[in-house]
Amino acid sequence: MQSIDLILTLTGGFTAALVFGYLTHRLGLSPIVGYLLAGIVVGPHTPGFVADPELAEQLAEIGVILLMFGVGLQFHFREFLAVRRVAVPGAVVQSLAATALGAVVFHGLGWSWPAGIVFGLAISVASTVVLTRVLSDNNELQTPIGHIAVGWLVVEDLFTVFVLVLLPAVFGSDAMGTGALLAATGLAAVKIVALGAFTFVAGGWALPRLLTRIADTGSRELFTLSVLAIALSIAVGSALLFDVSMALGAFLAGMVVGRSEFSLRAATEALPMRDAFAVLFFVSVGMLFDWRGLLAAPGQVLAALAIILIAKPLAAFGLVLLMRYPLRVALSVGLVLGQIGEFSFILATMGRELGILPENAANILVAAAIISITLNPLLYRGKVGIERWMERRTPRMTRRIRARTAPDVHGEPELPPASPDRFHAVVVGYGPVGQTLVRLFRENGIGVTVVELNVNTVRSLREQGVRAIYGDAACLETLTEAGVEAARVLVLSTPQIRGSREIVRRVRELNPGILVIARTEYLRDCGELCDAGVDQVLSDEVEVSLAVTEYILRNLGATPEQIDRERARVHQTLFAMEARDSRRG
Repeated sequence: MQSIDLILTLTGGFTAALVFGYLTHRLGLSPIVGYLLAGIVVGPHTPGFVADPELAEQLAEIGVILLMFGVGLQFHFREFLAVRRVAVPGAVVQSLAATALGAVVFHGLGWSWPAGIVFGLAISVASTVVLTRVLSDNNELQTPIGHIAVGWLVVEDLFTVFVLVLLPAVFGSDAMGTGALLAATGLAAVKIVALGAFTFVAGGWALPRLLTRIADTGSRELFTLSVLAIALSIAVGSALLFDVSMALGAFLAGMVVGRSEFSLRAATEALPMRDAFAVLFFVSVGMLFDWRGLLAAPGQVLAALAIILIAKPLAAFGLVLLMRYPLRVALSVGLVLGQIGEFSFILATMGRELGILPENAANILVAAAIISITLNPLLYRGKVGIERWMERRTPRMTRRIRARTAPDVHGEPELPPASPDRFHAVVVGYGPVGQTLVRLFRENGIGVTVVELNVNTVRSLREQGVRAIYGDAACLETLTEAGVEAARVLVLSTPQIRGSREIVRRVRELNPGILVIARTEYLRDCGELCDAGVDQVLSDEVEVSLAVTEYILRNLGATPEQIDRERARVHQTLFAMEARDSRRG
């Protein structure tokens, strides 16, 4: 009977998530919204099919473990060290501030001080699943913004582990004295350090050797199984042996595997179920929602949302600015932390078990979680608009913020000025195409500046004597520092650059006569880029078609003139098809 419940839960959850995820995507919303709606539909508080909430929660836990393992694969300790000055104090101060505000607000609404403190702790913790999903959807997980946000959450998770250890000691029936409380805190710290040491020392020695032996078998299935077994076993072992969260253990396991040569293969081959099970996390959250909770305590739900959506982001925004990071980085970090998730429910569950939280606290938390998770991707997507609004409404303050931004906040070497007295090119992005362009420009005596969001790439380029700017090309200050006003050519070298049209518009304002060349993945995007002011658009689809045509004609014995003629005809035909499709659209 239990196997039938499992199959029905998986089938109902995945099917509903697919339907509602597709519908919300078509409406221009994040699929996360659809997954939450799917959970409400298959949950016990709506009519029709009801999935098993306990099974869904257990399956969702697997998704959290696999997701954190994947984040660990891509997170390097040196990146955390690079952001430790902002992530460590920022996470601790923001968590304490949100907890204190929550305690005061909910005590004012009639709760006891212990209930207010525990609920404040619950709403102070952001969701790792939501944060990594939002950053991934915006291609910013591997940028400085992503490094700060993920490092921030690592510290939050560690802070939460301490809280979970201390709650029974402080509020339980066998509450301890000050000395015993300090001893419990020290024991928790020892366990976390022991887990980290064991994972990195023993795991760093054993895991690469194990994966090497598995890889030597040539079996893809065994390799996939081995990585999944590593992720799950270390996660479970972390909880059973060291009394810390499974998510934290999975994250550390991912970091160990990520330091080996198997990191890329593990990320691409061994985690095919990660996204599917992560979807079940959102479905399981939606299943907890009872609409009657909104009607029973609307004021308390609004108070929780105000802290989550306004107070927490403002606190993070101010703390990041205090560390002299750029305005857009502070906005991004603040916005992406404006939600709550899995650890919030764990804290609330312990609060209920200890008899601290009132009965309706769980429903208030679920309602606040669903609303904040729904709004978070939308708010994050509007960060550019918020920045422009700040520039228009508070120009003096934004100028002061930018003037305070430390030029060496990321530790880059001193940047030489652009050379205005010679032909100068600006290349945005340093992928394979960008690397080739930079090499060719330098070999031909052409001055070049690279704009890149990977700080390690920027440092490497500067060590090689290449002028490189660390920053977002959509930001006016970045373009100005790159020397766009005096440049002759701008090349958008990768098709994944976000806000390409906005970049071109700002470049045209700075330098109307500049030659702009852009690369795009799909032919359908060419028209929009041309309309934005790009002089030459190179579509990957078109160039591959032309390369295949030329190769075939050359092997059939065509003359160079025939090849050139056919290339021109194919090029003209493809763009004519795109123009016709655009008119129809």
